[in-house]
Amino acid sequence: MTLSRLTIASTLALYISLPVGVSAFSQSRSSTYKTNSRSRTSSLPSTAVAALDNDTVSAATASLDYKTVNKLTFRELQRTCKEKGLPAVGSTATLRSRILESLEECVPGKEEVEECIPVFDGDDDMDIQFFDESDPDFEFKSLLAEVNEKAEVGHWKAATRKLKKLSRRYVDAEKGRTIPEETYIAVLEACLANRLHGARASEPARKILEDMADNKYVIPATMGNQCVLNCLGNGPNGSHDGCGGIDTALAMLAAMESSSSGSDRISVDTYGSVVSALARDGAVDESLLLLRAMVVEHSFTPALSTFADVARSAAKAGDKSEDVLQVMTLTKASGYILDSIASAEAGRDLLGSGVVAAEQMDNLALGLRFLTAASKAEGCAPDRGDDLVASSSSAAQRASTLIHKRAIIKAFEESNWKLAVKLLQLMKERSLNPANSIWRKVVTLCAKEKKSRRATALLFDWITAYEEGEADIPPIQVFNTVVNACESVKEETLTLDVLEAMRKVHGNSGNIVTSNIALKRLAKLGNTMACEGLIIGMLQENVEPNVVTYTTAIGACVQASDSAMAEEWIRRMKTRNVMPNYQTYNTALAACLDGKLESTMRASKIATDMLADIDKELENGVKGDPLYNSVIPDSYTKVLSRSIMKQLRENWRAGDINMAVAKSTVRVPLLKLVDFDRSQAAEAVEKLKAERVEARKKAMNELENEDIVSVALEASEAEVDLNELKEMVRKRMEV
Repeated sequence: MTLSRLTIASTLALYISLPVGVSAFSQSRSSTYKTNSRSRTSSLPSTAVAALDNDTVSAATASLDYKTVNKLTFRELQRTCKEKGLPAVGSTATLRSRILESLEECVPGKEEVEECIPVFDGDDDMDIQFFDESDPDFEFKSLLAEVNEKAEVGHWKAATRKLKKLSRRYVDAEKGRTIPEETYIAVLEACLANRLHGARASEPARKILEDMADNKYVIPATMGNQCVLNCLGNGPNGSHDGCGGIDTALAMLAAMESSSSGSDRISVDTYGSVVSALARDGAVDESLLLLRAMVVEHSFTPALSTFADVARSAAKAGDKSEDVLQVMTLTKASGYILDSIASAEAGRDLLGSGVVAAEQMDNLALGLRFLTAASKAEGCAPDRGDDLVASSSSAAQRASTLIHKRAIIKAFEESNWKLAVKLLQLMKERSLNPANSIWRKVVTLCAKEKKSRRATALLFDWITAYEEGEADIPPIQVFNTVVNACESVKEETLTLDVLEAMRKVHGNSGNIVTSNIALKRLAKLGNTMACEGLIIGMLQENVEPNVVTYTTAIGACVQASDSAMAEEWIRRMKTRNVMPNYQTYNTALAACLDGKLESTMRASKIATDMLADIDKELENGVKGDPLYNSVIPDSYTKVLSRSIMKQLRENWRAGDINMAVAKSTVRVPLLKLVDFDRSQAAEAVEKLKAERVEARKKAMNELENEDIVSVALEASEAEVDLNELKEMVRKRMEV
């Protein structure tokens, strides 16, 4: 059987045996199989309702009896029929009849009672016959008149009770006793008053619709649709104060579809209300199946709210993200345009569910696409469509924030600063508050890519967000990162602006890193006096200079060709218990390259001190981080030593010093530095170099992902400064 040949109710009947979410406490006021006992409103025991598990269903089926079958709801009847291999299409009474017949029980109905009483042969003397020559239809007509009378005055309870009595006792098609179509309509109209009397008349109305369908009567479209709509509420199983519900509505739909008028008289709103009720009750698969049948089979265009209800239920389930995308596909197939549906509240809810599903699937591009589509919708002024979608629910807001955060992290890892900045801007436009880690990543990325102006602008935006209470205070390390970026591209004005902003926000001039950055600027100018004053100011503010500070100050001596001050800085730093590293000694050696014999002599003294520190390190091992505390010479140390020896040769050629004295005294420590790798300490040197590399890797691995690059940049600022000093020294040597 193809889908095009199925009604929506029969489509659900084919599906109903699959696992779906059905409440174990759903109630139904279904009519019983034709019997003298009255129906009672009750809930199915959990052992019979758990139709989600095939084993449970089989166990429940095995324990079925007349009373249990009489309490099954419409969907439970369909599932039981499927379990027993019976047709699952028909009215409530028809489904019950099939199940009871399959149980082979003697049911106290009219026909069955005749089968159960003893039958006597015609020759038996006890065979007695009675004849009533009065009007055989008197009681039928009298009761029918009472039904019409009660219906006319709106007494729906009395009318339905008498109609039930009339149907069970006196209706006989062979004798021409049938209830007229007008009587059914009159009683149905009485039931429909006041929205099925608060859904209390749902079950009688359902029974009337099924009887009209069985009798091939035409069900008025307006009345049938109103019955379905009014029996649905917002309670469990779509009920209203325990009355009506989804199963009753589905039974009504099945009756209308099986009537002579067929499903053509059922409105799209009626189908949509059932779909929405199923979705609200958590039956995602059933609601999606009916929604698909509406769109694909009947070519209906359901209201956006119907799509939104199904999508919201699927997104809420957590493991049905693919179903949300199917709903979005059906929405487009119905003729809706995703770029414009955000102008309606239901459309925004639908897109919000799409964003939630995209986040659950970690499909960042899809989530951003839904928000972009919402931003294009017109009619949302003064707000933006994407802003309204992102704030449509707490789940949508959380999903939107996570999608932007993950997208920024991905852009950060790919060094795509433009994308990271754009996503951060969209977060603010969509009323999503970026976390401090997100601000830091984007600012650090711009600084790393030497985009000083962009990094400064973002830092100032961060400060504004902090002042408005929407973000935490930017840490000093971020200011240092931006200042360092501005310094590297010679943006002195921006540097001063960032430093001033730091003083306003933190109430101080920063930390040791900030001072080192400022010192670096003075060192490039060769202003040794200013460097000395800055270091004195640091000591007065109880900021202890580190090896980077002193090395940077010695770099100023390189620019000023002041070897005496370079030697003095090494002496001073040792008195503060700050030991020089190999880059400190390299910078001091570079300061001695001015062609003077005095500078050559100082270089020999500095080389002697360096060799002494090397012996201590080889004997005791490096203390602290090898990256900044080791004095093992590098290749640049050899280059500088050769240059100083060349300068020494020029000194003795000029007659400033005796050649033999120079070779036996001044040149000796310099030559040891040049030949250091060929000495017995070569193996220890290689080991220490390996320790440097390993220390760098370990430091990076121990950092958390949230701050790995920003903290790494801060940790490497010293190295950046020293590398710049090395470049500055090289340029000085070329001159």
